[in-house]
Amino acid sequence: MTTSYWLVKSEPAKYAFSDLEREGRTIWDGVRNNAAALHLRAMKVDDQVLYYHSREGLAVVGLAKVVRESFPDPSDPAGRFVAVELAPVRALMREVTLSELKANPTLAAMAMLRQSRLSVSPVTAVEWAEILTMAGEAWPPAGHEG
Repeated sequence: MTTSYWLVKSEPAKYAFSDLEREGRTIWDGVRNNAAALHLRAMKVDDQVLYYHSREGLAVVGLAKVVRESFPDPSDPAGRFVAVELAPVRALMREVTLSELKANPTLAAMAMLRQSRLSVSPVTAVEWAEILTMAGEAWPPAGHEG
C-alpha cells in the first residue's frame, strides 16, 4: 500500500496543532472548497499529513496522520461535503516557515504555494522529504522504507 502525503492548514487561534496533540484526534470538517474536498475524499488511513498554521505563525509545525477516511461532514447540513479524522504524530523539531518554503527551489511547484487558498492540498514524496529535512528531521525514519 502506497502512502500519500498531504498538507492541511488551520488558523492556530481556531485549532492549533497543540489542540490536536491535547485531544489525540479530531474530525477535519468545515472544508467547503471543492478542490480541497476532493483531496479529503482521496485521503486514506495512514496517509501522512503536514500541519500548517495559517494567518498567524505561517509555518509547518507538526505531523499528523489520517485515522479515518472520508465520511459525510457532520457540519454540512446539505450533506455535500466530507470530513476525515486526523491524529497527531508529533510536533516538528523546528517549524518551517512560509518564507523558507517559498525560498526553496525544490518546493517551487508545491500545490500549497501555487494554490495558497486551499486548506487541504497534496504533497509529493520529494516535497515531504525536503520539508522534513528543513525541519531537522531524518527522512525516512531509521528502520523504515521511504
